[in-house]
Amino acid sequence: MVIVITGIIGAVVAVFIRRPVESYVDVARRGELSDIADTALRRITRDVRTALPNSIRITTAGNVTYLEYLQTSGGGRYRAAPDSAGAGDALDFVAADASFDVIGTMPALAAGNSIVIYNLSPSGTTANAYSGDNRGAYTSNTATTITLSAAKLFPFQSPAKRYQVVEHAVTYACDPLPAGAGVLRRYWNYGIVDPQPAPPAGGSNALLATNISSCSFTYSASGATARTGILTLNLEITEGGETVRLFQQVHVNNVP
Repeated sequence: MVIVITGIIGAVVAVFIRRPVESYVDVARRGELSDIADTALRRITRDVRTALPNSIRITTAGNVTYLEYLQTSGGGRYRAAPDSAGAGDALDFVAADASFDVIGTMPALAAGNSIVIYNLSPSGTTANAYSGDNRGAYTSNTATTITLSAAKLFPFQSPAKRYQVVEHAVTYACDPLPAGAGVLRRYWNYGIVDPQPAPPAGGSNALLATNISSCSFTYSASGATARTGILTLNLEITEGGETVRLFQQVHVNNVP
């Protein structure tokens, strides 16, 4: 009799407890999915803010969407003319030049870095750092002078006398379910090439998120000189019958 009564009580209690437990599990799953999607979008947003102006490009190969940009570590202003005493190593835009003085603080530089001046487009053969006509390979520096590995004739002067230090290329590849593997992966430190690689060869890569059921990356530049860009990110993650979709827009400063 005790066993029967205990069983009845247990069954009644289970009926009342089931729904709260299921709700707790559902809420925890939604929170986990939201956190994964939010972390991924925040990582992309933080990275894109370091992008070389006018270097964002997007392509699709099969089921996979690739978002690529050139990551910068700093920059500054180059000397465009000698000082009042006729001294200083000014950057020559008439003939190839292998070194120039910087105005202000010398940025952090490392082996494999590139110096880019006045990048205007992620495509074409003029003022495009991917094609390399405005990108020189860094080799060494002193407190005031940057030296390139080979003399370089940059195609255009920067109106603000700016240069940027490029570390490497970065790609985010999204391969959503059901046709793909359902993953978002980050590639970096591979060779800078044109046209856009899909996927990049060499370098390093890491898994950023799984269970991706849908994603889209779109980029548009506005204004007569395309100095302002908007990167739109949509990411959808599905697990255990639950789906979370996050949307984010990133302002991109394209002033070179």
